[in-house]
Amino acid sequence: MKEKKIKESKEEKEEKKEKGLFARKQVPPFRFENGVAINVKDMDLFYGDFKALKKINMAMPEKKITAMIGPSGCGKSTLLKSLNRMNDLVEGCRVEGEITIGGENIYEKTADLARLRKNVGMVFQRPNPFAMSVYDNIAYGPRTFGIKKKSVLDEIVERSLRNAAMWEELKDRLGKSALGLSGGQQQRLCIARALAVEPQILLMDEPTSALDPISTGKIEELCEELRDKITIVIVTHNMQQAARISDKTAFFLLGEMVEMGDTDQVFSAPQDKRTEDYITGRFG
Repeated sequence: MKEKKIKESKEEKEEKKEKGLFARKQVPPFRFENGVAINVKDMDLFYGDFKALKKINMAMPEKKITAMIGPSGCGKSTLLKSLNRMNDLVEGCRVEGEITIGGENIYEKTADLARLRKNVGMVFQRPNPFAMSVYDNIAYGPRTFGIKKKSVLDEIVERSLRNAAMWEELKDRLGKSALGLSGGQQQRLCIARALAVEPQILLMDEPTSALDPISTGKIEELCEELRDKITIVIVTHNMQQAARISDKTAFFLLGEMVEMGDTDQVFSAPQDKRTEDYITGRFG
């Protein structure tokens, strides 16, 4: 009887260990101070000799939605990808200045990329589910970080789908291919997949641009439900979307951040004439 208790205790400890594996010891979270999640200071970004971003300075608040708006080619997506160093994959790309998350410069040579990618998730313009089951799509990230126990994975999959408001839709289709879902469902699945590793920040690059109005509405509702749990930074061409869901809005033009402020203020009383001209449709 005593041996059984010891065995159960070990199993419980192992499960507890796996649940906390994302864990704070192996992959610690960033510690935000003064309500700021991301701080960009005097940042320039170059593709070879071309300067794509020029002296960007902005602070993105913790557990809020920050929207970046502006015409095509103005640098919004370039900046977004820089926030978890996805531009490292682009030949000839270099960053000058600082991007700090929780006070830590993510472009330092000593920066922990595994920690960065775990805590700063990314959702792309077009849904990109893996060619595997719904369950395996969501379990992929946790497995990468060492979670093996099925009961723990089951819990993570259900929690992630609930957080993405998809559990009722997909609970009977977990073994089916994710490629059989509709475009809107695939995009929300990609959000659930990103949430499975418990990121502190979620970057979204025009996540609704390829979706129908109903699916777009569901993604926006999801963002509003998540805003109290994680920090969201979203790039959008849809100014109405930015006005509906974001707390802060930044306007970009030709590689510069022209203006950033509370969303209501930026849309109702912009400080820069270029912002006003863009918002009122004079260009863009």
